Amino acid sequence: MTRDDKEIVSALQDALAGKVGKKRYELWFGTSTRLSFDGQSLRIGVPNRCFLDWIRGNFRVRIAEACEEVLGCIPTLDFHVEDGKGDAVRQENPSPQREEAVAQRELEFAARDREPMSDNAPPQSGSVPPPAPAAVQPALKIAAVSADDALESRAADPAGGFGGRKFSSLETFVAGASNKLALTSAEMVIRQPGQISPLLIHGATGVGKTHLLEGLWTAFRKRARNATAVYLSAEQFTSHFLEALRGSGLPSFRRKYRGVSLLILDDLQFLVGKRATQIELLHTVDTLMRERRQLVFAADRSPAELAELGPELTTRLASGMVCRIDPPDYATRLGIVAQLSRRMKIELPRDAQEYVAAKLTNHARELSGALCRLRATGEALGRPITLALAQESLAEMIHHGSRAVRLNDIERAVCDVFGLDPSSLQTDDKSSRVSHPRMLAMWLARKHTRAALSEIGRYFGRRSHSTVVSAQKRVDRWMSSGQPLHLAERTWEVDEAIRQVERHLAAG
Repeated sequence: MTRDDKEIVSALQDALAGKVGKKRYELWFGTSTRLSFDGQSLRIGVPNRCFLDWIRGNFRVRIAEACEEVLGCIPTLDFHVEDGKGDAVRQENPSPQREEAVAQRELEFAARDREPMSDNAPPQSGSVPPPAPAAVQPALKIAAVSADDALESRAADPAGGFGGRKFSSLETFVAGASNKLALTSAEMVIRQPGQISPLLIHGATGVGKTHLLEGLWTAFRKRARNATAVYLSAEQFTSHFLEALRGSGLPSFRRKYRGVSLLILDDLQFLVGKRATQIELLHTVDTLMRERRQLVFAADRSPAELAELGPELTTRLASGMVCRIDPPDYATRLGIVAQLSRRMKIELPRDAQEYVAAKLTNHARELSGALCRLRATGEALGRPITLALAQESLAEMIHHGSRAVRLNDIERAVCDVFGLDPSSLQTDDKSSRVSHPRMLAMWLARKHTRAALSEIGRYFGRRSHSTVVSAQKRVDRWMSSGQPLHLAERTWEVDEAIRQVERHLAAG
């Protein structure tokens, strides 16, 4: 480079540092990346392919902006992998070890500067997304115990993420139609570990996934006291992995997790976007499955809805036993209320229990919150808990939890899920792409609203009430026969499609 070219590079470096932040510039461009300008193009030399993918995917826009600011134009941007002498070298596709190195480098940045990253350009194909900020917290101790440890010491360290509390047990898990398959599968894992591996339990928040996993862990430890069992969340797994990258050592990390008899991982959806951690988990899963060890996972979605985890991991999840836990039905909610009242030592008459179970229909945490409120109200007023007190005390909570669903809410949710234009369900389009979602919308309108048949028909394209009845019967037939639907460029099970729409409705 000429003297002028070097001055231009120096100015570009200053401009780029101002755009991405000084600390981030030093991390990615300070010593590892070499810039050179020849009057026509700006050459960005990096030490390996992973660096190339990351910088090109995340900083290309900022580099171009810096060039336009300094030069008044954007020259050709040439990204190259170079050796120590500045010569281009051939690089193979990035290995897991190099992906780990990129994850580690971004982790170092996050640890040094907790400020939001100034570059918001989305990662492009081939780049490794940065770890979430939570992943840079100090590593959490895993909830594993040696064979001679007492069960009560499973989470003795508050830093372990469990606060020293005692795990739930299967004896306190209220079984019902919504969770029977998942409970039976958990009991099979305890009796015959490795026979149905991996086991994936999925469902919305608050339906009892964590309770079931904790109960499985507790029962397994009682039955096989010499076996090694590990229970942790996906966030903890990520923290431990990144801590190993920071210096505690990957061999030790891998021995810890690949040598267990039972590995339970909760909140699997946390790994979405964390490519390096996904690769590490994939190798862990493969090792444990080869050795017929037991894997248990929990997530808020089915494998088909966790496509962001990559086909390698989701196909392994689907190869085992997949169980969905639905929100509890009335009988299950009544059992939960009765059990919670005994545990809280609340004298709750039967009619009050039935009222709580009938009016609060979302999940067990909501029921627990209602009983806490009842107990506090009774103690504050010095009155026994009765049906009248329950109606008075929980009126606001019940009103808040029962948001009215309107026809336009259903229309919006259906269009969002199936990628349709707003108001398309009100058109005369008779193609299956629109008519099938329209039938689902009518079916959901009958389920979630009090609108008359004629009102529903008028809303969805001025159709007659008989059209609504026909749509409802057709969706019922789809569900009973298991007929798949082909919508939004994918195949849906009808009950899965309905759950997706209802999830959008619940989110408002």
